[in-house]
Amino acid sequence: MRILLVEDDPTLGSGIRSGLEGAGFTVDWLMDGDGALQALLSESFDLVVLDIGLPKLDGLSLLKRFRDEGNKLPVLILSARDTVLDRIVGLDNGADDYLIKPFDMDELYARIRALLRRKADRATPLVNYGDLVLDPATRIVTFKGKPVVLPTKEFVLLHLLLDNTGRLISREKIEERLYGWRLTVESNTTEVHIHHLRKKFGKELIITVRGAGYMVPKTA
Repeated sequence: MRILLVEDDPTLGSGIRSGLEGAGFTVDWLMDGDGALQALLSESFDLVVLDIGLPKLDGLSLLKRFRDEGNKLPVLILSARDTVLDRIVGLDNGADDYLIKPFDMDELYARIRALLRRKADRATPLVNYGDLVLDPATRIVTFKGKPVVLPTKEFVLLHLLLDNTGRLISREKIEERLYGWRLTVESNTTEVHIHHLRKKFGKELIITVRGAGYMVPKTA
């Protein structure tokens, strides 16, 4: 899953990005509100982690601007502003959650998973598809009752496809979700990941629509 991190503190931003990437997320990091707004209006993300005290355009103004554009992307505010009124203002301006600095990274992961689960309209933390069960929290996958070990990118791709069951996802969109801005992706990378997933879970799991993308069928 691809996260836009907007945080102007270089030490904190670097730590959050490293932690989220270690938890299996793809993270693009920006340090000012103007750049973040342009990214949100032109690119596709799964969630935003947003500081309030940003240069050029503050976090609340940024949030209001892209909500006014009709963008429903989940937003988690990170802020040292810790009064009840601060939290109310953040939530009333369109944030989906509000976490006070300093915070525990495990709590940040849990809140992000909850927002992504809500976005995918799942009530349960587990992703179930026939004989396949994926746990986003532990990154454990089982198939027909047996654990299957997946490299990080394969896990992220499987999670993305299962969260979008019945929807076609283009190769470009997959590469955005898996790699973001920072990595150059070889032309056959997605096909290789798809091939490995089919070997582990059966070729019928993922359908290729030639020239358009990939999808997991609606029913297992």
